[in-house]
Amino acid sequence: MTIDLVDDDPPPVPHRRLAPGKLVIASHNEGKVREIRALLAPFGIAPVSAASLGIPEPEETGTSFAANAELKARFSADLSGLVALADDSGLCVDALHGDPGIYSARWAGETRDFGAAMRLVQDKLEAVPPEEGRDAHFVCALTLCWPDGHVETFEGRVDGTLVWPPRGDKGFGYDAMFLPIGGERTFGEIEPDAKHAISHRADAFRKLVAAVLQ
Repeated sequence: MTIDLVDDDPPPVPHRRLAPGKLVIASHNEGKVREIRALLAPFGIAPVSAASLGIPEPEETGTSFAANAELKARFSADLSGLVALADDSGLCVDALHGDPGIYSARWAGETRDFGAAMRLVQDKLEAVPPEEGRDAHFVCALTLCWPDGHVETFEGRVDGTLVWPPRGDKGFGYDAMFLPIGGERTFGEIEPDAKHAISHRADAFRKLVAAVLQ
């Protein structure tokens, strides 16, 4: 008797080219909007922020960076009728079992006080054995959503260690306490162009470009 083996995995979704024109950046975080706008500049994309269109921030109920990025992209695409690009990213600390992770922004509270959020990370690290170390990584999920519901998600990562006290004021979020592997300056100390070359967002964006912009 012959048994046919069936592959239950669905076929990959074909990539869809992103045409030049207006696109919504589904974020109210000006730091993220600024970085994504700079990354899109060479491709003839005219980004506008969700905040400038009066689109509110949806509740992030996903259990992963990719799920939350898709949720935000769908929300902005539905309300604007435009292609939307959403970013969900955060800091994952090994000794804290991946925290703050997808809750990175929420650790900063309603006022988005990342100085307090970095202090909270440091306080929690001081409560664990030193041998646990200070290894950490940033993760970024970028999701594109077209008004017809087609979505594509790309993930990036950068590894490093945490320093204390924070250093530099050129970045945002947890940048001032994150030292990338092989680097001597934190993400808060290096110029934006240098960060764009090595960051988790840049890693995800390179994959997006290869899939939908070339």
